[in-house]
Formats: sequence, structure tokens, C-alpha cells
Amino acid sequence: MDKIATRPNKTEQKALRQYLRNNKTAPEAVFWQVVKGRQVDGLKFRRQYGFGPYILDFYCPEIRLCIELDGEVHKSASADEYDRIRTQYLNTNDITVIRFDNEVVYRNIEGIILQIRKHKEKWDELKQDRINNTNTKGKNGNQCDGSDHPYLLLP
Repeated sequence: MDKIATRPNKTEQKALRQYLRNNKTAPEAVFWQVVKGRQVDGLKFRRQYGFGPYILDFYCPEIRLCIELDGEVHKSASADEYDRIRTQYLNTNDITVIRFDNEVVYRNIEGIILQIRKHKEKWDELKQDRINNTNTKGKNGNQCDGSDHPYLLLP
């Protein structure tokens, strides 16, 4: 699957995104209380974020991470196939998807936060490796640290 140039939060999805934000599930409400306001390592999460044809439960653009909380509707063969195609689309666009069953929010919210932190560590390592392996010159002609080449920081 090729990368798709996409505009986030398409206008035609706005009403649905607002509806989903205003009618969140109980596990979504619990998770949002934990991650809103940069409470987890200073990361900003957005909820019901549109990307391409999909709406992501929670998305952190800084580390390109999507968190999906799955309830009963995800426990069918057709839902599995839809989720697989959706995840493939997001992965192709450099977004990592981590799925959790709704019950995990109640039983082990700390485990979810740990997974977010592990992903951030991997992201930071990848970003640093790209900076270290780049031999381009910065704006001032010195060795580039990546700060004036934002595309070097993307996966």
C-alpha cells in the first residue's frame, strides 16, 4: 500500500467526530482523563481525530501513535478484517496503532501508559538515529542536527 497524502480532520467528518467526542464510551472517558492536558510525559493526545477515511479514538501526532479502545463491536470476523485494513493504512502512513480491549482500561491503565512510554522511547531513538546518520548541512553550513530539517525527524 502506498503512502497517501491526506488532510487530517476532513470537513465532511466533522459532525461525526463531534458526535463521537460528545458520546464517548465509559472506557474512552476514563482513558481521556488520564492522557488529556499532556499528563503522560508531556504528550498531547487528540480524541476522535480524523486521518484519511478513518477516525482514530486517540492520536498523538508528536510520536505518530494511535490508541484504539475496542469494545464488543470489534469482536467479529468482519470487524477484524476492517481493523486489519485500517491498521495497514495507518501503518503505511507512519502511524503506529496500539489496540486495547475496553476492559484493560479498568484493569490495567498503568499498562497502557507503559506501552505509550515504550513507544515514545522507540520514537525518540529512531529520531536520534536519523539525526546522527544525516550528513546534510544545516542552514548555517554546519553539520545538521535535524532541527532545521523537519522532514528528517519523520519516519
